[in-house]
Amino acid sequence: MMSEITVDGKLTLKKGSSSKILMKYMDHATEILLHETRARYDAIMVGSNTIRIDNSYLTVRYVEGKSPLRVIPCSRADISLDANVLGTDAPTLIAVSEDAPEDRVRKIREKGVNVARVGKHQVDLPALMRLLKKEYHIGSLMIEGGPTLNWHMLHHRLVDEIRLIHLPFIVGGSDTPSLVGGMHIESEDEMIRLQLKKHYMAGTNLVTEYDVLYPGMQ
Repeated sequence: MMSEITVDGKLTLKKGSSSKILMKYMDHATEILLHETRARYDAIMVGSNTIRIDNSYLTVRYVEGKSPLRVIPCSRADISLDANVLGTDAPTLIAVSEDAPEDRVRKIREKGVNVARVGKHQVDLPALMRLLKKEYHIGSLMIEGGPTLNWHMLHHRLVDEIRLIHLPFIVGGSDTPSLVGGMHIESEDEMIRLQLKKHYMAGTNLVTEYDVLYPGMQ
């Protein structure tokens, strides 16, 4: 998992705003780091709500390297047909549920994009990971998710490492999206612990890297 984050743990300026507003303040060296990281992975995953707000390309542009497979969980297949990830500049897989309307699935496929039904009412993320490994030969996945996708991936223990790009801002807001959303925990026994393994500067931005230690792990 890789994300830019403010000092107070926020991903965006306010609820509903694009993360690109804050990302434009990243040092160019940090942008290069982001694209170097993308180039090292087989696939990159972003939630459909992030695509709706940011309309990112999720490609490798600032460095030499191949763009990873773009994986977008979108249970109802209601992603905009004008979304940049439905372009032909990199391969894309849209993961939908069995309940997704067939006409929406057909229109996405007509864009030249693969669609996989994984899960009955919602996309089954563990099943999607198995599909990616078996059918697409994906050995490594980078998550650039918003708070909902980040929480679900952590909830299913599908995240091994977290890399944070620290932005020297405080934006506040009780409803401003933070790194992880989802349901709150009931006790400290449920906390997901992180073990710092590296910290360094990328231009003027501090970058920290952590191993994820789930409850029950030593």
